[in-house]
Amino acid sequence: MKKLFLILLAGLVSLTAFPQVKFGIKAGASTSTVPEYNFTTGENNIEALKDAAFGFHAGAFVRVTLFGIYLMPEVCFASTTYDYNVSTAEEPEKILSQKFDKLEVPVLLGVTLGPVRINAGPSASILIGSPRELINDPDFKELYRSATFGYQAGIGTDLFKHLTIDLRYGGSLSKRFGESVTIGSQTFNLDHREPSFLLSIGYMF
Repeated sequence: MKKLFLILLAGLVSLTAFPQVKFGIKAGASTSTVPEYNFTTGENNIEALKDAAFGFHAGAFVRVTLFGIYLMPEVCFASTTYDYNVSTAEEPEKILSQKFDKLEVPVLLGVTLGPVRINAGPSASILIGSPRELINDPDFKELYRSATFGYQAGIGTDLFKHLTIDLRYGGSLSKRFGESVTIGSQTFNLDHREPSFLLSIGYMF
């Protein structure tokens, strides 16, 4: 009986030592602060029509869990459009929209506490295409970098073993670490992304 108990205990330990891997798809909405531009010199002026704008995102994720701690990389397409009142020497006043399409690639480390998951990690942002130039200025394109890094952090919960709900905050790392950081021989560009909140619903297979 003692040997049987030890065998069962060893089997249980070996099962929990293997990570649990789940794949999933997700989609949701986001709200973010509208970026401000300081092109107020001369006759150029750019003014946001609203303080915040809504966007959407959709993508896929992998969650690897071991001993209640999980690693969750994601790949999501995200799109947000901002509206501005633009004044130039050619046109005193016009309404222009600026659309940002990006691939967001967060890699989150989290822990499960009962029904609640808590996670945080870096998030790469890869710009797809070029946003519309609101004014004709040689420095305008320099505001956008093709690949930059920020962070995401938030909470979530899983329902019925397959549904997952997440609420996150996304922010910039540049205010704390500057324009870039170097890890080993690799340099990572940091961005000035505006604060955002993301709500998503996913399905795990």
